[in-house]
Amino acid sequence: MALLSVNNLTKIYKGQVTTAVSDVSFDVNEGEIVAFVGPNGAGKSTTIKCITGIQPYDGGSVIVCGHDIKTDPINAKMNIGYVSDDHATYENLTGYDYLNFVCNVYRVPVGERKEKIQTLADMLEISSALSKQINTYSHGMKQKICIIAALVHSPKLWILDEPMTGLDPRSAHMLKELMRSHCAAGNSVFFSSHVLEVVEKLCDRVVIINRGSIIKTLGEEDLKEIAQTSSLEEYFLALTGGN
Repeated sequence: MALLSVNNLTKIYKGQVTTAVSDVSFDVNEGEIVAFVGPNGAGKSTTIKCITGIQPYDGGSVIVCGHDIKTDPINAKMNIGYVSDDHATYENLTGYDYLNFVCNVYRVPVGERKEKIQTLADMLEISSALSKQINTYSHGMKQKICIIAALVHSPKLWILDEPMTGLDPRSAHMLKELMRSHCAAGNSVFFSSHVLEVVEKLCDRVVIINRGSIIKTLGEEDLKEIAQTSSLEEYFLALTGGN
């Protein structure tokens, strides 16, 4: 079952001659970790912002758990947990206050939220910082608070834009474990990354975008075949012209 269906998605920024994203189509199925890779400027972040409802789009459709992001945005977004690449938060709030605000937005029952927040904070080793203002956090700590905020309402679809940036090796390992456990519970993960070694080991499928269009989708068998002769990095560079 597809938790995310992107069909012929097209996005043109105002004043631009070329399309930022052109006729992009792919699915993310229940229980899958799917990576979204491409060179800088290929259209990864634009696609993700269209999927999450941050950016409007000019053509096609985005369906999240059966809900169209354009015509039924609230129900679509209630099924999404999103970690952006810029760690956007309310930085004058404490970690606890920010996470409680997110719980209010996603209607997480008061009786459940404390345990959920504490479990995720312990796992990411940030519990001691939750009483401090977010503007005192390091880059990596802000990333962690955004990860907790994305998961606290138990979304079916977890979307991350360059999630490994700024994380130390231990935290990056914990994030990968969270991705695996999220999918093991019947959910899905869709994330963009330039770290192809992680993508190669972690993902069930890889969607490759270049110049606004999908140029290849690799399944498990494709990834195994690539691993026998070279690496995903070498394959990617050959496919995209080394740009």
